[in-house]
Amino acid sequence: MNGLAAQDRLRELFSRTEQGGDEELFRQAREARTACWGDRIFLYGFLYLSTFCRNDCAFCQYRRSNAEEQRYRKSLRELREAGLRLAEDGVHLLDLTLGEDPYFVEGEGFSRLEEMVAALHRETGLPIMVSPGVITAEQLTRLRQAGADWYACYQETHDQRQFARLRLGQDFDRRRQARLDAAAAGLLVEDGLLTGLGETADELAASLLAMRAEPLSQVRAMSYVPHACTLPVSEPEAAGGQWAHELRAIAAMRRLMPDRLIPASLDVDGLEGLRMRLQAGANVVTSIVPSGCGFAGVATRELDIDNERRSVAAVRRVLDDMGMEMATAADYARWVAARRQALAADGGQSGDVAACG
Repeated sequence: MNGLAAQDRLRELFSRTEQGGDEELFRQAREARTACWGDRIFLYGFLYLSTFCRNDCAFCQYRRSNAEEQRYRKSLRELREAGLRLAEDGVHLLDLTLGEDPYFVEGEGFSRLEEMVAALHRETGLPIMVSPGVITAEQLTRLRQAGADWYACYQETHDQRQFARLRLGQDFDRRRQARLDAAAAGLLVEDGLLTGLGETADELAASLLAMRAEPLSQVRAMSYVPHACTLPVSEPEAAGGQWAHELRAIAAMRRLMPDRLIPASLDVDGLEGLRMRLQAGANVVTSIVPSGCGFAGVATRELDIDNERRSVAAVRRVLDDMGMEMATAADYARWVAARRQALAADGGQSGDVAACG
């Protein structure tokens, strides 16, 4: 799909009202995934370093103005222990996430984050994704030098009006520029879309095309989970259920960007929601959490955190039942190397380069 034709087809997809009309879309997405990736699924371990944040995002329970939130910062020792457990369990990457916590992202405090990235990379041998929010080009270069492989920075929406409604007081262009700076620093980059907040078909279509145009190696869609301190739930989405826009976005991403990694997150509704996201075309399972370590989830603080239902073993059982297989660490390392090589050959200007798994 290209240009206006792609815009029209995506608009039509997200405007669909008939019941049961998505199965063909999901089938095509699975075929595109199989052609590029086979039946292998990658697994990401999740470490929520800090729930402090300087931002006041209207959709986030960890927003600065939520005085009821019990916040924490994890130590390097705690991160090491959890990261080593996840590595032993067989995850392929560690996702080090934090709010835009001044303790870690401002001034001399940034060296603390560098130290944690370096230690996790050195002691686990795994690729590291860092999600610290908007930071400078110089800081992104320092993260790459410390051993980070990935930078995740979600726009949530590529409509500037919606962005202003969701990310209060933040700069739309500065957030996008941070991803471009990360790509220029040699980091692989992820962007994300938030659904279930009253977004229109036009906005969704524009977001997917904007994501395809950036040098992104991973793209995701996640459904909004409301909390007492955040925006109320919007009107029900189009026919297809509560997660209709998220699942359609995953499938459309797979059709538009077959060679990108696309996550199925355990953070929205736990293990129960994994199957439908994989059936829509996802090829990564994210937010695998080590039980008993006191880490919070992002969308839902406690969902399946300490009951082993966000473990590698639990995910593997679902994959086995679906006839899919857990990839190997070597599979993931080969893909990362091939992706970097393809982006370098393209000059890092677009994510539209061939690097399937």
